[in-house]
Amino acid sequence: MSGLLDGVVVLDLCRVLAGPYTAMILADMGATVIKIENPNGGDDTRKMGPFFDPERTKSAYYVNFNRSKYGVTLNLKAPEAKAMFLEMVKKADIVLENYRPGTMEKLGLGYEVLKEANPGIIYGSVSGFGHTGPYSRRAGYDIVGQAMGGMMSTTGWPGGEPTRVGTPIGDVLGGLNLAIGVLAALVNKQKTGLGEKVDVALVDSVVSAMENITMIYQTTGRIPQRIGNRYESTYPYDVFPTSNGSAVIAAGNDKLFGILCTVMGRDDLKTDPRFVAVPDRVANHEELRTIVSQWTNEHTTEEVDKLLNDAGCPACPVNTLDLLVKDPQIAGARNMFPEINQPGIGKVHITATAQKLTRTSAYPRKPAPALGEDNLAVYSELLGYTEDKLAQLKENGVI
Repeated sequence: MSGLLDGVVVLDLCRVLAGPYTAMILADMGATVIKIENPNGGDDTRKMGPFFDPERTKSAYYVNFNRSKYGVTLNLKAPEAKAMFLEMVKKADIVLENYRPGTMEKLGLGYEVLKEANPGIIYGSVSGFGHTGPYSRRAGYDIVGQAMGGMMSTTGWPGGEPTRVGTPIGDVLGGLNLAIGVLAALVNKQKTGLGEKVDVALVDSVVSAMENITMIYQTTGRIPQRIGNRYESTYPYDVFPTSNGSAVIAAGNDKLFGILCTVMGRDDLKTDPRFVAVPDRVANHEELRTIVSQWTNEHTTEEVDKLLNDAGCPACPVNTLDLLVKDPQIAGARNMFPEINQPGIGKVHITATAQKLTRTSAYPRKPAPALGEDNLAVYSELLGYTEDKLAQLKENGVI
């Protein structure tokens, strides 16, 4: 099936997570994404777990983030490789990289050089702190983004240590923001013919996601603290104990709170001055939590889920991964864990991107490439190279 980005050519110089995540989204939407790796080992995640084999040569990490891409090798430190890359840039729409700022310039392949080769090139970069400012040359990882961006300071339990979100959300947010930026630049290129540099920082991405938590300090001067699973802005919006586990209840406004009260058989709470409006419920969240918990403890998680959702109040179980991958909505109807046939491994369930489209589809279009798997196909098509030429380049350490 065709994709929304059919015909768009992306040169992907990224490693590990944030940049490869961007390229994965574009590839699943139909772009021709050419992953360019160093011939000496390739992407770091080829050696990161979990692994499909005891020899640790088949990485699930790499397979998931690099499906739908074509794979070539190129040693960008070699002069001939730089010339090859610039020729590829002339035929590409987007270049993605997540090196430390300044690295591409040291290679002689920064944005100013690339736009000379192709004025319409869209240059997308994601790094720890971005390409400007006093911290720009620092290395950055997900945990750095979460810590510097303020997220860790508000994640965890009262009195506990600052806590990293369980998933590498800083990398994911950086990858999403880079995808948004390059797609916006692609739309503008269609209007003007001109390219753009899109500079995304992991820290900025986390800061942007903090939103109303930051605004609490900006408007009141109060520094938000770690408050567990409840929410600063409304209540009851929390995890509650049940007779066999726990359940989320998200009664985020007055109407939903009224539904919750009725389901609990506590219509009196609707007029209780402690709980009449959202600010009242936030101020008196401890008393309200005690009341709601007394009701939830009398029911199973499944009962709380059904009773409240049937009445129109958002609620759900806290899925563990074994339940998540079998959920009829998530795994079934939404197909968030599609199967691919990965050479050397066999059938593998990977994690889909979140976009569901009507005329086209965003889905894994091919397995993740072995290191240099598509050298012949890509270099012969884009650069007109023969097998003999490629053999010579390999011998010289260029590919």
